[in-house]
Amino acid sequence: MRNRTSSASSRMSLMFGKARTCNIVTVPEHEPSECNIVILGAMGSGKSALTVKFLTKRFISEYDPNLEDTYSTEEVVDQQPVLVKVMDTADQDGPVNCERYLSWANAFIVVYSIDNRTSFEACQQYLETVTLYSKGLQPEAPVILLGNKVDMERYRQVSKADGVAMALRFSCLFFEVSACLDFLSVQHVFHEAIREVRRETERSIRPLFISEDKSAISLSSAPPLTACYKELPTPATAKLVTVKSSRAQSKRRAPTLTLLKGFKIF
Repeated sequence: MRNRTSSASSRMSLMFGKARTCNIVTVPEHEPSECNIVILGAMGSGKSALTVKFLTKRFISEYDPNLEDTYSTEEVVDQQPVLVKVMDTADQDGPVNCERYLSWANAFIVVYSIDNRTSFEACQQYLETVTLYSKGLQPEAPVILLGNKVDMERYRQVSKADGVAMALRFSCLFFEVSACLDFLSVQHVFHEAIREVRRETERSIRPLFISEDKSAISLSSAPPLTACYKELPTPATAKLVTVKSSRAQSKRRAPTLTLLKGFKIF
């Protein structure tokens, strides 16, 4: 019996070669990607309250307005881990010395309080600064306009239509939340910022396979840049509105381009 087994093993070795041992190597998990988010806005708009709410799920009403710091937390967004770093800025009179955060940020959240018209008007300076800086960058830095303190509805000085109009003007996302009420709505805003960063990164590195000459692409073929927005389903008591101009849509639609099979432009 032993001889038969031995001869069978010999025949197997002749046919398939010698048996090899496989070393199983454990591959370490990928380090989470990083996303740097800068919180901008006038003093008293609720920047620190939003930051603390996102990081700790708690609401604290009093902060040192002169304190500026950067915090980090690990999040999982769409089943993908990410290390989120949040810079809570302390500008007193609009965007001053903004170089310290412009080159650092992957995304910006510009905050105002719906019960303070002055804080809303200050957002225009911040939006002009960050959009001018990020123009032409690859990838672009997404911007979110955020109306805070919807719990102060009866004292509202800035209508939702005002927020939508400004967001349309600067082609950014728009949300309204309350830092003192619902954690999920605040978390949703930060997660949307992370998603937008990922989309911009993918868009900037994805190769385009074009079968026509660039000279064949004319500006007249591009769709007109008309603004649009839509209401999003709201988690808990959040009031969220997403605003995008068709400028972003025009990036995704190129009527004169022909792609090779299996590729898409987003």
